Amino acid sequence: MEQLITIQNGNKQNSVFSSEEMEARLGKLRAQMESEQIDAVLFTSIHNINYYNHFVYCSFGRPYGLVVTQEKHKSISANIDGGQPWRRGYGDNIIFTDWEKDNYFRAIKQEIPNRGRVGIEYDHFNIENQIKLQDLFPDAELTDISKISMRQRMVKSDEEIELIRNGAQVADIGGAACVEAIGEGVPEHEIALHSTQAMVREIARRYPDSDIMDTWTWFQSGINTDGAHNPVSTRKVQKGDILSLNCFPMIAGYYTALERTLFFDHAPERHLEVWEVNVEVHKRGLELIKRGNRCCDIAAELNKIFQKHDLLQYRTFGYGHSFGTLSHYYGREAGLELREDIETMLEPNMVVSIEPMVMLPENMAGAGGYREHDILVVTDEGSENLTGFPFGPEHNIIR
Repeated sequence: MEQLITIQNGNKQNSVFSSEEMEARLGKLRAQMESEQIDAVLFTSIHNINYYNHFVYCSFGRPYGLVVTQEKHKSISANIDGGQPWRRGYGDNIIFTDWEKDNYFRAIKQEIPNRGRVGIEYDHFNIENQIKLQDLFPDAELTDISKISMRQRMVKSDEEIELIRNGAQVADIGGAACVEAIGEGVPEHEIALHSTQAMVREIARRYPDSDIMDTWTWFQSGINTDGAHNPVSTRKVQKGDILSLNCFPMIAGYYTALERTLFFDHAPERHLEVWEVNVEVHKRGLELIKRGNRCCDIAAELNKIFQKHDLLQYRTFGYGHSFGTLSHYYGREAGLELREDIETMLEPNMVVSIEPMVMLPENMAGAGGYREHDILVVTDEGSENLTGFPFGPEHNIIR
């Protein structure tokens, strides 16, 4: 049986991004490769393969790749996907079969010469595979490409910003659907399903040629609000519950989000106090998203507000992060997070969230997790807020 094959089944599908956009990304990467004297790059992560190839792979235990040189641009996919990686991907494709072990590495050997410097993603390529790759290329030097590509992805193109803007609008629709479904005795999962269906249908309307995949909603109530990524449960909403609305549309591998604190029927006095502090932090955070501000300085200033109200010790994570090609199971532009240890300076066309959260444990007055979340584009003059869903007690006590 053949080790490597090609399947050009059907016709190339329309991309969410233009060919000019994809070529611009590759042009910037190749210029950086030339500057760093990198002869070939092997991307292996979902986010970078999506960014430079437009295909979002589903691993299911199989490795994937994208080879980029000054002349070549070819994805490496598993036979289980048939012609989809070629149809959806921008550029060429080679398929490895399952008939023999390590056919994936045979594909790499065919596409990359055994010489010069080969860039790989140190933050994704595991040690076992690095050893195999070095054995495959004894005359080549392996070097890290992950930080170079991350810095490129951190500054968004106009087409990317337009997609993220649409995603934020879809998230607002999901939020409205969540509110519509909230009622006494309604389980979290039913509210989440209603929201997700609304978002999926809107994505299909706006992007009829895109893959419809991975959009989801986390709707949490009561004690389940204590974690930002807690899964949906069967818990039923009761009067006086603190609620977390979390809507996540996925369009062509690009994640957007809407997160809001809500209460059902009424908010007890201490809960209202804590909620208003978190809103104060959120509003100040929105003001601080502007060119020239450093991520660490934004975090430090917002810390002061929580500290003033004796709530800093209940903060659970950083104040925001970059947006683009990322998801709950892949990707992260770690160099653009609003945390005390990140010194990156904000630039125009960076896209970041402001999302303060505090969590008070169950044995305290005001117990629960409080979180607001907006998406902003850094501009020359300041920032543009892409999120339209209202926040705060005057809007989100649901009766």
